Parts: sequence; structure tokens; C-alpha cells
Amino acid sequence: MVDLVTAMAALKADRARLVHQLEELGANEAGELTGEVDYGDGFADAAAATAERSEVLGLVENIRELLDEVDAAQVKVDEGTYGVCEYCNKPIDTPRMEYRPTSRFHVDCKPVRT
Repeated sequence: MVDLVTAMAALKADRARLVHQLEELGANEAGELTGEVDYGDGFADAAAATAERSEVLGLVENIRELLDEVDAAQVKVDEGTYGVCEYCNKPIDTPRMEYRPTSRFHVDCKPVRT
């Protein structure tokens, strides 16, 4: 059985870490760039700045997806469905939930990502 107090502490810590990473990239919690990061003004630097900005946007998008997973897990705790496989509706093994607190499926039920 998953310890919900420990799980919530892990989720809160993950959320704080992810929000901090967004801030370091110059984005707010919604994943929008705040303009606090300078990508350079020079014409010669335009291509490099565009490439860097694209890379930052990709990182921000990935972090936002992780943040959404944490938020969804916190909702599951509140609803009483945390640690239950979304596919088979059976409890997910405690070691898996401890390793990845945002798990939604058993290892065997986890959909294959393409």
C-alpha cells in the first residue's frame, strides 16, 4: 500500500523542482516565456538566438508535461485513486509508485510510446 503522506511530499518536492526549472529557463508556471532571458540583439547572433530560443521552448514544453503529470497525481491523491492503474484498476506496486510517484499504470499495463 502506498503511503499517501510520503507520496504527497514527493509530489510537492517534484512540483517545486519543476517550477524552479521553468523559472531558470525564463518561463512562468504556465510555460510561457517571461522575457527575462536575453537571447542577444546582434544581427550575427540572430540564428544562434533563434536556435537557443527553440531549444528553450522544447525544454519548457517537456517540463510543463512533467508538471501536468505531477498535478494529475496530486488530484488522484485527493480523489482517492492514487496508485490505481488506469487500465486494469488494480493497485500499482508500491516500489513503482515510490520510484515514479506520477505512475498511472502497472509496468505490464503501461502503453507503449511511439
